[in-house]
Amino acid sequence: MRVGLFIPCYIDQFYPQVGVATLKLLEQLGCEVEYPLDQTCCGQPLANAGYEAKAVDSCPNFIHLFKDFDYVVAPSGSCIYHVKHHWLTQTDSDSIRNKIYELSEFIIDILEKDQVNSIFQRKVGIHESCHGLRGLRLGTSSELSIKPFNKAKQLLEKVDGIELVELNRKDECCGLGGTFSVTEEAVSVKMGRDRLRDHLDHDVDVITSTDMSCLMHLEGLIRREKLPIEVMHFLKS
Repeated sequence: MRVGLFIPCYIDQFYPQVGVATLKLLEQLGCEVEYPLDQTCCGQPLANAGYEAKAVDSCPNFIHLFKDFDYVVAPSGSCIYHVKHHWLTQTDSDSIRNKIYELSEFIIDILEKDQVNSIFQRKVGIHESCHGLRGLRLGTSSELSIKPFNKAKQLLEKVDGIELVELNRKDECCGLGGTFSVTEEAVSVKMGRDRLRDHLDHDVDVITSTDMSCLMHLEGLIRREKLPIEVMHFLKS
């Protein structure tokens, strides 16, 4: 199958190693992967700031670049959620919306694999991002009375040597919220510290997630406060 690799702006700029790792993993899993060089932002930051009418201007280029692939995959739940659910004014958007996936759901739901060969001998806490959890349904949130599942956890459980920790408030927001962390800085920082405290109280070595944007927020607090913990995208764990 031909897979178009979508790498969000912040990953391209701050965490390019995650994009490279995504490419390598998909190829290892048997996919024919291409990275369209002319891709740009999906428009999520503008939309989150209230400028959705301006954000749609990024849609035609995205559709043009990715419409002929069998699937589009990205290591970012929030950007995938934006493309799936916020492109309401684009008549051609269904050609993308129905075949774009976050990495963990693509591996499990489309490739139908529940493990990748990996060794990681660390103590790990999973941060469940809001977009991934309540938008894409990559796992069950605590307010739902259904059988628990988590797609990233399902893959991580098969990693040799890993120790996954059960957190006290595992589906609580980290405080990023896109532009929320700018307009409500104090609240955002407090929420981030609360999430870090939960991981620290469980002696976690690494915090992982399907969203590097959440991890970027937490990493900023970790660096500023010199905390003994790391962040890492789940495919790197």
